[in-house]
Amino acid sequence: MMLRLNNISKSFLQRGVVLNDLHLSVKEGDTVSITGPSGSGKTTLLNIIGLLDRPDAGEVLFRDKQLLSYDQDQAARYRSLNIGFVFQDHLLLPYLTVFENILLPLLASETSDADYSRKTDEARRMMEKTGISGIASKYPYQISGGEAQRATLVRALVNQPSILLADEPTGSLDRRNAEILGDLLTGMNREYGITLILATHSQDLADRMKVRYALSEGKLELQAITDN
Repeated sequence: MMLRLNNISKSFLQRGVVLNDLHLSVKEGDTVSITGPSGSGKTTLLNIIGLLDRPDAGEVLFRDKQLLSYDQDQAARYRSLNIGFVFQDHLLLPYLTVFENILLPLLASETSDADYSRKTDEARRMMEKTGISGIASKYPYQISGGEAQRATLVRALVNQPSILLADEPTGSLDRRNAEILGDLLTGMNREYGITLILATHSQDLADRMKVRYALSEGKLELQAITDN
């Protein structure tokens, strides 16, 4: 298994128990959906995988390495090298162009000149593949919500992460743009072999994933495993 979460529990003062002795195993290259009502803990679970939050109990193992022993610098390096994030709100910086926003993760990581050049070229290729090469020099206020979310996807992939975590990635999009983003997510999984874990309210998007879970009362219940 690429990723294993064992006996994960997490509580918040205002919300009480959110995750309760939760288990999750993810294979390399899998696509995984997690559905559940608002407040069920989907975002909390993704944040724990990405070391943006820590559980009260349990363990998180990535390729058999225990992550919860990492200090802040080690956690930041783990995220930089292995994790890409896509959120419902695109979080593009308004004073940077689309292309500058996409390249931000490269500036925040230890990247050699040769690696920077290679990843920049790959970013341009992904922009063309996702249909946003024509907006590279525009600013976030000048583009549509669908374009902004595609830019966010390319930004999440620019460092070639092992895992892409997507939190309600189609939540702010209309049906057509949601379908386009779903196509892009599954296409990137196939082309790059990136493991995809997404939290969503959209059953249509969830049904496109190979492994499907529902999160309820702090635990994951396996819904289906398909050949998607």
